[in-house]
Amino acid sequence: MEPTDPVPDLPSPTVDALTVAADASYEAQAARPLMDADDRALGEQMIGRPLRGRSAAAVRCGWGLPAVMRVDPVLATGTPFPTVFWLACPLASSRIGTIEGSGVMADLNGRLADDEDLREEYAAAGGRYVAFRNALGERVPSDPAAGGMPERVKCLHSLYGHHLATDDNPIGAWVAGQLEPMGCPKPCATLPDEHPAE
Repeated sequence: MEPTDPVPDLPSPTVDALTVAADASYEAQAARPLMDADDRALGEQMIGRPLRGRSAAAVRCGWGLPAVMRVDPVLATGTPFPTVFWLACPLASSRIGTIEGSGVMADLNGRLADDEDLREEYAAAGGRYVAFRNALGERVPSDPAAGGMPERVKCLHSLYGHHLATDDNPIGAWVAGQLEPMGCPKPCATLPDEHPAE
């Protein structure tokens, strides 16, 4: 290499773990194909257990892993599963657990009670979420939303996954503001023929 040659682009030591999907919408999520065997194996590594239902990769992280999975509303066992957008990214899950443990849930529920615009936006997002889930197939009894929607904040993991997949959750967007950018130094899951995740 000569001193005048351009410096080649080097890979970044970290990639941004998660951002809202480039095509974030309910329509795009409805069109997602079911995960193949490789994606299922990666997803199982990420959540630390077998997947229990039919799933699609709703959002991929900067490493290309299925970081948010769209799960059918009723599992193969017949068990209702109201959380359509399951956050599988262990880095985001851990950081959200820290946020939830800080006592912020009471503050967010207070904001919902005090801010009529936020309350209406959150309730409308909850209605669209339930309508989307019902369009996927069998209905979940009593039509619950996820994460506490539409009246309270209960699970930031679910609300953030919903935001990443559809860009339609104001509390999930707030979570994104607390977390992102989230540098991730290496993939958290790999296939057997790849270098193992550490």
